[in-house]
Amino acid sequence: MDDFTTHLNEALKNDDFKAVYEDKQIRFAVIDILVGLRVQYKLSQADLAKKLNTTQAVISRIENGSVNIGVDFLQKVATAFGKSIEIKVA
Repeated sequence: MDDFTTHLNEALKNDDFKAVYEDKQIRFAVIDILVGLRVQYKLSQADLAKKLNTTQAVISRIENGSVNIGVDFLQKVATAFGKSIEIKVA
């Protein structure tokens, strides 16, 4: 195991840290999907912003994780790409 994985596994033993980490995992998974779609369709942040009727700065903040997006925005993204949203609680 590398140093990061060892440190992460140790940190995850703390319930408070684990809760925050798991909460952020969902956010980063959504960001990963958004960036993946943008790259797949060969769009710049500005192109995507125009498609979603927002600004490049908003897309940048979403992609760098400094803003948390809501379900309405996710629906807007899905619609723009001709996709649907599936939510699963496991």
